[in-house]
Amino acid sequence: MDKIETIQIIDGNQAAALGAKLSRVQVIAAYPITPQTPVTEALSEFVERGELDAQYVAVESEHSALAVCTSASIVGAKAFTATSSHGLAYMHEMLHWAAGTRLPLVLACVNRAIGAPWNVQNDQQDSISQRDTGWIQIYARNNQEILDSVIQAYRIAEKVYIPVMVCYDGYILSHTEMPVSVPTQKEVDKFLPKYKPHTLLDPQNPKNYNLVTLANPRLNAENVLCHGYMEIRFLLQEALQNSRETIIEAGREFGKLFGRSYGLLWKDRMDDADIVIVAMGSLALEAIVASDMLREEGYRTGVVGLRVFRPFPKGDVVAALRGARNIIVFDKNISYGLEGATCSEIKSALYGSGVNAAIRNFIVGLGGRNVAARELADAVKKSLSPSADKTLNREYPEWICYI
Repeated sequence: MDKIETIQIIDGNQAAALGAKLSRVQVIAAYPITPQTPVTEALSEFVERGELDAQYVAVESEHSALAVCTSASIVGAKAFTATSSHGLAYMHEMLHWAAGTRLPLVLACVNRAIGAPWNVQNDQQDSISQRDTGWIQIYARNNQEILDSVIQAYRIAEKVYIPVMVCYDGYILSHTEMPVSVPTQKEVDKFLPKYKPHTLLDPQNPKNYNLVTLANPRLNAENVLCHGYMEIRFLLQEALQNSRETIIEAGREFGKLFGRSYGLLWKDRMDDADIVIVAMGSLALEAIVASDMLREEGYRTGVVGLRVFRPFPKGDVVAALRGARNIIVFDKNISYGLEGATCSEIKSALYGSGVNAAIRNFIVGLGGRNVAARELADAVKKSLSPSADKTLNREYPEWICYI
């Protein structure tokens, strides 16, 4: 049999670059920022060696990087970029522009803390801060998922015409090597259908995109009634809502080819669990270790790892947490003045669902602060204590740190 994959020992940034290469991207634009830089450095080397038929555009800022990718996508090219932290923040205007234009871009976000003060280490504040820009957001828990998710992202984006952000933890994954099954180009070509852009450069049929759009529908110069601004916003929201099935289908079809199926979330030891830990990215893997520790002490614990944060998988979350009496959410981000963003989303999903569980939130690992499995396990036990209502803040999250 011909091999469909080879095993390589690579870090997360190399996995993201290989995923983009195997997806046959045609335009790459990026500006260097720690810890993302090796992603696009690797892609520039692929282009230079003739291994990837693409244009690599060196730009002066992250805003320009996404502007180049947006322009490339509008004229029908398959585009890719990557960034971190303040680079993603600098792209903020163009993130809205890409989603509003319904462009099937893919962006690798190598999660890093946001200043001030400056910090180059990991948390998920950068991508969480951009959750309302209209992008699909996928969070990878290991290097294999980074590569697989970048490939799937193009299939998803090109079907629903919504850009996709593949997020993974800086250093913890980006600079850590582990075995990764790398598909052959032939097999990836089977998985990814031929790209059919919905916007295309055609000198014979010139068009303007994203003109000033008023609130209400209006007739254009050809006497065709065109959407108003609100209709365009509704259609983006509807597409994001409906993208759930496309994401599931892409994960299922990927599994048929490569033996690794993906959904909107994943579960560990949930069959009899009444105490559930919820987290995203590599933190959820640490939560499995904590859960195993608690199992040895007699607690019926399980883990739910969120893979897709936008669109938020409400129904899947409710189904996964149906048997829980205690839910402990660990967040590597903070929605200042409230709580961790993941916890807020969990509470929103469970509202009116009939799930009657106590929900506790802990903020962990900001700015690269080490998160040990024993600390997570102790936090769970603290949440279960008979005195928890008195010792834990019911209104705001607890912080695991050394203040």
